Amino acid sequence: MPIVWRPFVDLVSEHESFVLTSHQRPDCDALGSEIAMAEALESLGKKVRIINADPVPENISFIDPSSRIEVLGKDVLPSQVLASDVDLMMVLDTSAWQQLGPMGDVLRESSAKKVVIDHHVSGDDLGAVVFKNDSAEANGRLVLDAIAALGVPVTETMARALFAAIATDTGWFRFQSVGPATYSAVSKLVSAGANPAHIFSQLYEQNSLARVYLQGQILQKIEVSPDGRFAHSGATLDDLSETGADPSDSEDVVNRLLTIAGVEVAALLVQLEPELTKVSLRSRGDFDVRAVAETFGGGGHRAAAGLRISAGFEDARKAVVEAMLSKMND
Repeated sequence: MPIVWRPFVDLVSEHESFVLTSHQRPDCDALGSEIAMAEALESLGKKVRIINADPVPENISFIDPSSRIEVLGKDVLPSQVLASDVDLMMVLDTSAWQQLGPMGDVLRESSAKKVVIDHHVSGDDLGAVVFKNDSAEANGRLVLDAIAALGVPVTETMARALFAAIATDTGWFRFQSVGPATYSAVSKLVSAGANPAHIFSQLYEQNSLARVYLQGQILQKIEVSPDGRFAHSGATLDDLSETGADPSDSEDVVNRLLTIAGVEVAALLVQLEPELTKVSLRSRGDFDVRAVAETFGGGGHRAAAGLRISAGFEDARKAVVEAMLSKMND
């Protein structure tokens, strides 16, 4: 359902000091939403900070050219956030406690008003006023709509951030979630100064050797189910150590698994800690990967979902493969 933004506009007008946050291991949709919203609020004379649980991944650092995004525990302590004059905390691109990490604890303890802008079906009650449209292809498009409702002109910085948000969350406009509204939105962003060729180059043509080595290892370890419909691979802590790569360097590899002829569903596992593994799921066609993610406490969309498992790589892999094959054979 389309979002009615009038209550959001009222909330913004009633508050002066904002903290924006998003999910752990933020992607372009999360970061682009934060950067654009922060600039829009500041243009209205609001005081704004962006504080995340994790730093901006190096490979997408272009999205935060002024390095304004703060990291909880590094740049600011939870106690300092709670003692500040913030009167509204805004969560973008998630509404799940599990995805907020230590920022979730700050959110729970804060007496500030809470607001969520999200496009995921799955979520928790964060005690917030929620503005959600799970049919939106990217959170960045919702933020663009919110900025329009605020009556704020889109600057070049906002346009660049939101174009990157929408482009990456749609697989550069390849996914089924893309529709006329998508192209209408990005047309406005290009008119406002977004440069698609430059953004594409920053995203996909500035790879470190470590990133290329890691992706090569992942692609060498692809396994495909006997019927050819399900492909999976991943990176262990040893892989990360050997290549010198960061977990974020595995981003988008899961979509490459879907390029294999006959493959309809893909899973990419990345070990973050000895007993913690991140899993990204993708599908094309009618298979609902969100349903599988939700069995592990994750969530997302029908064609793109994610989860974290408190297990080592092999145990996580076995659990995900078993769950996926069971669901596919129903």
